[in-house]
Amino acid sequence: MLKTLSKVAATAAFLTAPLAAWADGHQEFTIRATANSNENDEDYDGLVVFKNYVESASNGRIGVELFIGTQLCSGGAECLEGVAEGSIDVFVTTSGGAAGIMPFVQVLDLPYLMSDDRVAEAVLTGDFTRTMRDMGLEATDGALRLMTIGNTGGWRNFANTQRRVTGPADMEGLKIRTVVADLPQELVRAMGASPTPIPWPELFTSFQTGVVEGSKNGITDIMSMKFPDAGLQYLTLDGHAYMGALWYMNNENFLGMPEDMRRVVVDGFSQLQQATFASPKRKSIEAYQAFVEGGGDLYVPSPEEKAAFAEAATPVQGWFRENVDGGDQVLDALIAAVEVAESDLAAEYASDLN
Repeated sequence: MLKTLSKVAATAAFLTAPLAAWADGHQEFTIRATANSNENDEDYDGLVVFKNYVESASNGRIGVELFIGTQLCSGGAECLEGVAEGSIDVFVTTSGGAAGIMPFVQVLDLPYLMSDDRVAEAVLTGDFTRTMRDMGLEATDGALRLMTIGNTGGWRNFANTQRRVTGPADMEGLKIRTVVADLPQELVRAMGASPTPIPWPELFTSFQTGVVEGSKNGITDIMSMKFPDAGLQYLTLDGHAYMGALWYMNNENFLGMPEDMRRVVVDGFSQLQQATFASPKRKSIEAYQAFVEGGGDLYVPSPEEKAAFAEAATPVQGWFRENVDGGDQVLDALIAAVEVAESDLAAEYASDLN
């Protein structure tokens, strides 16, 4: 066995030697990438895949440095400013973190437009993301380039401390935590609940004290933050929004690479995207199980009940079109992309099921 392990170690050393040689004297480009998360997060999973692919596929010409947490910057606006200035090369944010600079990215938070993972993943790997990229470049004078949209936590669902929610009527009067952005507050109001902006670090205590009675989060966030211990015991899987993760890169630094290296970076982000699509699916299995085992009430709405949620949320689309610069353009692009994805999926089912 020791002999076998020695052979494995020797092989590994041989395979990494060329990369080490490049790193010692032939690394031409460095990508500094940061995520305000931790090593248990989907963003980190994606960055590890990205780093491994880019360094290997470039034969060491590109080095990727990872900064997890707040080592380089501490929030969406600050981090995106760092990317725009070039002190940071890559940063991942949710729509809430980018909305102050590019309000149209809130289109990802519009409820009940994408029905499931297959539809969402088809949409985000297609031309819709390129539309978002072009709009972002225009809005930031060519500084911020959207490289891909992945996932960071699955789907947003309504959870609360008070009662089972089977339809919009059950939301009446609940104090639901939101971020400061307008769109999620409009959604909560449309459901008859009361939006209450609370900083994320204060949410656990806010549940305990009754400052808020609910939230709209993914199950992995709920369990990693131990919110059931604070009284969050009712979870309705309405899946109102896909938790998209927007990966931005400094456009000048990207375009400053030769075409073959830009291709490696683009392919690396494709690998990253696939990793973040997969990671929440696996992690959510254990999270849902832990929620139920801890006494949580997990409710799956019927198609009719989910349709009632969607109907109640319809006014939010009108608000988005009227109040967000570029709202019409980006929402029309998303709706068109969803229609294509659903049509393609229907054709695949027709073939695969018969």
